[in-house]
Amino acid sequence: MHAMILAAGRGERMRPLTDHTPKPLLEAGGKPLIVHQIERLRAAGIERVVINLAWHADAMEVALGDGSAFDVEIHYSREPHGALETAGGIRHALGLLGDRPFIAVNADIYCDFPLTGLDALAPDDWAHLLLVNNPAHHPEGDFALERGRVRLESEPRRTYAGIGVFDPGLFAGLAPGVRALRPVLERAIAAGRVSGQCHEGMWLDVGTPDRLAELDRLLRTA
Repeated sequence: MHAMILAAGRGERMRPLTDHTPKPLLEAGGKPLIVHQIERLRAAGIERVVINLAWHADAMEVALGDGSAFDVEIHYSREPHGALETAGGIRHALGLLGDRPFIAVNADIYCDFPLTGLDALAPDDWAHLLLVNNPAHHPEGDFALERGRVRLESEPRRTYAGIGVFDPGLFAGLAPGVRALRPVLERAIAAGRVSGQCHEGMWLDVGTPDRLAELDRLLRTA
């Protein structure tokens, strides 16, 4: 299975830290956020990783190279200035991802879920999502889970972890350009084609300097 790390965002909430450094290269626990993701993917047996780039793209390529330092093969999907958002970025990278289901992870989250524990995508499903308990900064959550199926209106609602398995067909019909992931997922969920599972362990959306510092403390004292 291939994997994609979503890493093209500007990181506005991280400014001024991201004015001259792409957010995925900010460090916690002595290594860049994106390296934590690469290492977890490799531990799960992933050998080919696609990374989308926009803000400070050159710095990302210099830092990560071809992936040999991490025992993976890295391919880059460059996006225009301003990036394409999540679904647009995946749509833009489909030629590098192949025609089989792939794992997609956000570069700016930290999660101790073992990726080998992700359920396989059922033949008729478009996506399988990992959901977590709602953090304080997102108390309303995103979706609900009923008997392994992701729902839009049920309770209790949980937060999408930024980790999922996707069929390329979910994105193949999108027009090129800026496309958010939420509407794409909502259509697939409404059609009954999205499964999910919950993770009760550690998960952190590293979206602000304070949460980056929190993750750094957690990793250094673990």
